Amino acid sequence: MEKSLIRVRMSAHDAHYGGNLVDGAKMLQLFGDVATELLIINDGDEGLFCAYDNVEFLAPVFAGDYIEATGEITKIGNSSRKMTFEARKVIVPRTDLSPSAADVLAEPIVVCRASGTCVVPKECQRK
Repeated sequence: MEKSLIRVRMSAHDAHYGGNLVDGAKMLQLFGDVATELLIINDGDEGLFCAYDNVEFLAPVFAGDYIEATGEITKIGNSSRKMTFEARKVIVPRTDLSPSAADVLAEPIVVCRASGTCVVPKECQRK
């Protein structure tokens, strides 16, 4: 099955709560981008995200963290595409050392998992 990966740094603009905490909805936005890429690869069309059937927020995300979001198509129907997603924190800022210090994590921290369904109407499928 098809897989996709994106890596982005959470900015101060992404921080929504005190302590530079990033809103969990940002992870769902990343999953939406991953899903769109998967649909383009699989069908040649962006399709539509219908629903999440499960979302788990597992660890906090802060401004300055680098997040790697992955997704995979797990089942293909006539027009539906079941997918699973995972977001991992791979780099963290170390402002305790200096304003620009950061560490690559030896073991990424899973911050969010989800699964959902997208649809590509038959008339839009090009592959």
